[in-house]
Amino acid sequence: MRRATTPKWPDDREDDVTLLKSEMDLLRSVPIFAGMEPSRLKLIAFTSDSIAYRQGQIMCRQGERGDSAYVLVAGEADVSIETEDGDFVVATLGPGDVVGEIAILCDTPRTATVTAKSDVSALRVRKECFLQLLRQFPEIAAEVMRGLAERLTHMNQELVAARNRAAIAPDAAD
Repeated sequence: MRRATTPKWPDDREDDVTLLKSEMDLLRSVPIFAGMEPSRLKLIAFTSDSIAYRQGQIMCRQGERGDSAYVLVAGEADVSIETEDGDFVVATLGPGDVVGEIAILCDTPRTATVTAKSDVSALRVRKECFLQLLRQFPEIAAEVMRGLAERLTHMNQELVAARNRAAIAPDAAD
């Protein structure tokens, strides 16, 4: 009679399980995923890529085709747009912020360049998976919309301030 033994997993499979658990832990630390049940976190971790950027490295470039969205887990990234006078930083994002979603949602080229301001850890979610997450998890869709609304509000405030400065500038020259 053969004695039953406990099967051993190959090392790479143990590494996969450890990586999946650490990605789930990372997701829990991100506000838009914090309250999600473990099975949903596992699905998101499984469909996303953990990626690291060094300070100064470009995460995505204005004008490129958008195939992924990024959820910042650690570090900061500058969002800049190209102008005639050079690049203009319009926002600095940090942990929990989502970037790159506009190109996916609107099916347009990237509207800005995102550059790691410090070393950045992020989760890259491919377009198809991102859209599926939004359909399946309304709480994520609501957080993405909230983030977009906050950015739009900030941009509107910046536009008004710039117009006010431009209106005052000719008067100051008198």
